[in-house]
Amino acid sequence: MAAEDLRVRSELLADGTLFVGYHPRMAEVHHRNAVRLSAIMEDIGWPTKTVVGAEAADAAWLVLQHSIGDPPVMRRGLALLADAVARGDAKPAQLAMLEDRVRTLSGLPQRYGTQFDWDEQGTMSPKRLEDPDGVDARRAAVGLGPLRERIQEMRDAMAAEGATPPTNLERRREDIDAWERSVGWHP
Repeated sequence: MAAEDLRVRSELLADGTLFVGYHPRMAEVHHRNAVRLSAIMEDIGWPTKTVVGAEAADAAWLVLQHSIGDPPVMRRGLALLADAVARGDAKPAQLAMLEDRVRTLSGLPQRYGTQFDWDEQGTMSPKRLEDPDGVDARRAAVGLGPLRERIQEMRDAMAAEGATPPTNLERRREDIDAWERSVGWHP
């Protein structure tokens, strides 16, 4: 599932359509994977490294992180992953990234600074943060490096992929908000 996700992403990146909205091909892969992961979680709970091995556990996390069109699956996975982390059978950094994604999709500020978007100056920057002064301490507690380093990595990655800021940022944000509401992230 993770390999298919990354393969389609690479194809869309190569043809220049990855960053033009939520590409229907990518959305279809994400949804199909979310349905399959949901069934796996129903059968065994969170697919931990102890149960499925480290590679498959990492793949499950990637699939869940990309299940943005399926809020119930992401929320259920977040709870299961949190339990696995508490037992020491999953990576705290993965939980932090998933929590940030669920929070930002739900319209809440993120805690760890892992979710990015274009800002008003046309620069890739972290989305709204809860307690910005404490973000680096929270990141360190889960094994993530300083936010300033991650910001530079994200900006470098976007430049390498040829990503450019949207021509109409306000319209883009309206479209994202409408999509988030349409799939049930917030009213």
